[in-house]
Amino acid sequence: MHESVQRVAGELAALGVAGQVRELPEPAPTAATAAEQLGCEIGAIANSLVFNADGAPLLVLTSGAHRVNTAKVAAELGVAALRRADPEFVYASTGQRIGGVAPVGHRKPITTLVDTALQGYDSVWAAAGHPHAVFPTSFGELVRITSGRAMDVG
Repeated sequence: MHESVQRVAGELAALGVAGQVRELPEPAPTAATAAEQLGCEIGAIANSLVFNADGAPLLVLTSGAHRVNTAKVAAELGVAALRRADPEFVYASTGQRIGGVAPVGHRKPITTLVDTALQGYDSVWAAAGHPHAVFPTSFGELVRITSGRAMDVG
């Protein structure tokens, strides 16, 4: 198991998450590829998107069926500039690479928003620190384990 996945799995266990990390046969860098491999709706995939919010990292866990309305999120948070982070910023902020950023297991705490659209699914799949690794969870559990804020981000 990749070092990043081990760190995420350890944190998930410490947080009392019952869902186990599952390694996929192929990388799942997008919600569509993850949903195809898992046999679920694309909306049940919690995309982990890292943004640069006035220089600070912001993690948005959004339904794979939605796009983040950056202007809306920026206005809600009082942020002047909200831009998709480049790979270097993502790695520096999380210790994880794009395509596998988990909701937890980061180098330091990151402000997190959890898309309320994920409430519509009993089971949600999130990345576990590597493009080959995911774990099952729920909207409520994502809010709890990330100390995140529920928000309509679309």
